[in-house]
Amino acid sequence: MSIEFDLLSPEFQRNPYPTYHALRAEDPIWLFPRGEIWLFTRHADVTAILRDPRFRPTDMGRSGDRMPLVERIPGIELLLAAFRDMMLFQNPPDHTRLRGLVNNAFTPRRIEGLRPRIQSIVNELLDACAARGEFDLIADFAVPLPVMVIAELLGIPSDDRDTLKDWSRRLAAMLDGSVRMGGAPDAAAAAGELLEYLGRIFALRRREPRDDLISAMIAAQDRGDVLTDGEMLSSCVLILGAGHETTTNLIGNGTVALLEHPDELARLRDDPDLAKSAVEELLRFDAPVQLASRYPQTPIEWEGRKLGVNQELNLLLGAANRDPALFANPDRLDLARSDNRHVAFGFGAHFCLGAPLARLEGQIALASLVRRFPNLCFGRAERIRRPGMLLRGYASVPLDTGERRTRQ
Repeated sequence: MSIEFDLLSPEFQRNPYPTYHALRAEDPIWLFPRGEIWLFTRHADVTAILRDPRFRPTDMGRSGDRMPLVERIPGIELLLAAFRDMMLFQNPPDHTRLRGLVNNAFTPRRIEGLRPRIQSIVNELLDACAARGEFDLIADFAVPLPVMVIAELLGIPSDDRDTLKDWSRRLAAMLDGSVRMGGAPDAAAAAGELLEYLGRIFALRRREPRDDLISAMIAAQDRGDVLTDGEMLSSCVLILGAGHETTTNLIGNGTVALLEHPDELARLRDDPDLAKSAVEELLRFDAPVQLASRYPQTPIEWEGRKLGVNQELNLLLGAANRDPALFANPDRLDLARSDNRHVAFGFGAHFCLGAPLARLEGQIALASLVRRFPNLCFGRAERIRRPGMLLRGYASVPLDTGERRTRQ
């Protein structure tokens, strides 16, 4: 390995894309010296492996996978159980069954029906930001929006949104292998609290069903569909955590990219119809999720490499999205890019279930933000990136609406 890089260094996490290009140019497939983890940087390899049934996601220990969480951490079994039943870590037929039971909540028609409510929430949040003049994009806008939407989708009382946001933040660290060891005790505690809370909500919805996803899952179970209590709880945890994190990072990364490219920002502000293609390009340009992991189910030879069953394949989605073999001028932000086959939401059977909702939230949020604040700019404080390389986003982005300057 002639290229030296540290995937956990602040420099790499600040801007991984030059490293991705260097890796791909020298060799698109890398094996770390210890011989257990492969890196794939080409779009063609990433999409081929994601749709190939010979590769499976980690099953959280069911098949003896390496488990980084092996220390004796209080509550760790409860935490692993919550993740183990998620469709994210299942293979067919379990993945197909679980996805089918939840999929009705994310049909294009149902998602489009949420547009007026999402716009109302966005307007409410932006009103509060306007009143302050200076605000934090993440804490005041990018985090509360998806939490409020998902809470309503699941049927969770609005008074519990802040608590849900905290649980989601603590659990998200477990999805990022680069930070999950340090966050394991806190995530284990959050898992116990969230599962106990969801258990009470499920009991309430059994007595008083409503038009929400939790009630729909209970109805499916009552009809005799094979859906365990653990799978229902894990599905809610996944929808809450993954849905929240993806949309938050899309809004955060997207806003920063727009402010760093004022000509593209002006294009979106002047042409609201550009919102759809703008969100696709922002997803490609700085993806909220940077990698997907897979394991060969049997020894496989790939491009002359022998991939073992205990070797983890890290498919670098962020690198695939900047592959010059597919994207012309891949480092250029072009909100009107027409051929945009990015993999920000994954690919194949595990393509992100909530992608239509994240897209709609991103379109409404970003278009409304730049239209409401035509003089939006970065605030005086520094932006703070969140740690980790799987989930790429910001912990804080101070902004100034610019309204006071225009009145002076």
